[in-house]
Amino acid sequence: MSVAVRFAPSPTGMLHVGNIRLALINWLFARSHGGSFLLRLDDTDLERSTAEFAAGIERDLGWLGLDWDRFARQSDRLDRYHLAMEALKRSGRLYPCYETAEELSLKRKSLLGRSLPPIYDRSALKLTDEDRARLEGEGRRPHWRFLLRHDPVEWDDLVRGPQHFHGRDLSDPVLIREDGRILYTLSSIVDDIELGITHVIRGEDHVANTAVQIQLWQALDGPVPTFAHLPLLSDATGAALSKRLGSIGISHLRDEEGVEPMAINSLLAKLGTSDAIEARLTLAELVAEFDMAKVSRGAPKFDPEELKRLNARVLHATPFQSIATRLEAKGYAGVDEVFWNAVRANLSRLDDIAEWWHVAREPIQPVIEDAEFAAAAASLLPAEPWDDTTWSAWTGAVKTATGRKGKALFMPLRQALTGLDHGPELKNLLPLIGRERAGARLAGQVS
Repeated sequence: MSVAVRFAPSPTGMLHVGNIRLALINWLFARSHGGSFLLRLDDTDLERSTAEFAAGIERDLGWLGLDWDRFARQSDRLDRYHLAMEALKRSGRLYPCYETAEELSLKRKSLLGRSLPPIYDRSALKLTDEDRARLEGEGRRPHWRFLLRHDPVEWDDLVRGPQHFHGRDLSDPVLIREDGRILYTLSSIVDDIELGITHVIRGEDHVANTAVQIQLWQALDGPVPTFAHLPLLSDATGAALSKRLGSIGISHLRDEEGVEPMAINSLLAKLGTSDAIEARLTLAELVAEFDMAKVSRGAPKFDPEELKRLNARVLHATPFQSIATRLEAKGYAGVDEVFWNAVRANLSRLDDIAEWWHVAREPIQPVIEDAEFAAAAASLLPAEPWDDTTWSAWTGAVKTATGRKGKALFMPLRQALTGLDHGPELKNLLPLIGRERAGARLAGQVS
């Protein structure tokens, strides 16, 4: 059986790291098994779903490299859900209920007040045809519930291991609202059956839903998929990750924070697994290392600071050939492989390259605290051409001539040449600055 998985976001907002972790794990699982990855937009919430959010979901997945083999929209499949609805009615598994939201709330409060689980009492099953006609005559419109069997529900979860529920402990779910809208529980199962989904990989907050939905799969004569319920991300302190936290949005991380896509992929693929979190430059590497058996049951912690550190490591390891097109698109067409190799170890985000381009190629204000020493150093600048051995030869000559060594030798030279007290190794940066500009800066000139 060929593996088929799906990522099914609702286009009612932008993707965040919690969504992307689920998308990535599904994608890696499919690719590691030679299977297919379906992107399905669950867009039946007409009030909140927008074309803008849908386009944003596709853009974010594409930016991360998570391509899909198949695509579907639930809004294109409404007829399929209505056919399933009618089939469930004919089989007696879908029944009308007439309680208002207020009446249902009172029932739940009453049960909870007696320390009982808030399970629907099935009072609607006792209504006669006359009762239903009277209620509809009063203007009530029914919502429709799925009649669960009081049988054990079991499955072997790829993350949580053996799971067991009993039907009598579950409440009959509402599948159709009073306004006739078919809810996610039904539409999702219809899609999974008809689109051949073999594995459902989602958050552990759906475990109880799975116990209900397995009966629905069976009632619709569909093969029940294999399940994997992942522990949910928490923040760095272990608290629940708030979806309202803008800093965890993929568009924010990309556009505002300058995070590399492979930094996000490298982190989210390994969070909550037995693997160490390390920078990877390609998704192919993550596919080769992926194993669902490595996922633990503990809540993984998402730390933005860890993502920043990983982002720097990704850039430090990125070869020029992999970044050249992006550099040109960002306006850094003059950056060549020599320049990239000289400065990449000092980048936290790609746009940091602008600082070192300015230092190497544009006028700066040098910092000169000892003009006599700077002049002596300038007089010893060797003739060009310069390479990565020039810095060592030059500072050796300056050390001999002035008697300075260590920080007293190197820091004044760095400050004069770059205007800063930190930066790339000067053995690499000095040839980029060049003899003429170096001499002028040592003389205290803006150059």
